[in-house]
Amino acid sequence: MATKLLVFSGKRKSGKDHVTDLLQARLGTKVSCIVRLSGPLKQQFAQNHGLDLNLLLGTGPYKEQFRSQMIQWGEAQRRSDPGFFCRLATRDATQPVWLVSDARRISDLAWFQTQYPAQSRFIRVQCSDQTRTSRGWSFTAGVDDAESECGLDSGVEWDWIISNEGDPQDLEDQLRPVIDLALKAGSEPGPNQD
Repeated sequence: MATKLLVFSGKRKSGKDHVTDLLQARLGTKVSCIVRLSGPLKQQFAQNHGLDLNLLLGTGPYKEQFRSQMIQWGEAQRRSDPGFFCRLATRDATQPVWLVSDARRISDLAWFQTQYPAQSRFIRVQCSDQTRTSRGWSFTAGVDDAESECGLDSGVEWDWIISNEGDPQDLEDQLRPVIDLALKAGSEPGPNQD
């Protein structure tokens, strides 16, 4: 059982994965795990459609080729069971700090808030479109204007908003309270620990 869930959201190429990777490097794998909500979605999508899972999990053009179709398929799954991917993604998480790297919908945040109300903190990672473009982003209709990219643009009270424009020291300074909270949570015994 997690003592702290840090749930990250942000648009494509905002640096969500970079931030969660950085945090896990600081915390270590005994204290923290990265939970990717897209992992179970991509795994099932790849299996159903005969695709290469490793390439779907990467950041290259293969994933982009199937992104729109994956989004539509995932939305259909969520309509029938909003917590389906959240449950799958967290089923093997045992560390005290969970770094959820890719919340994209209100239903994702609602699931964590309902299941883990005292433990959940919500963090938005953002940067300018110019920075996103420098990281390989370009607007794609049906993707960048879909719920998976825009569903959390408003109506959410974030615990932290992190600006990730590429300055390592600035990012470090902004992440300091998040790191401190995670380190404290990682050193406290959880509900199932002695």
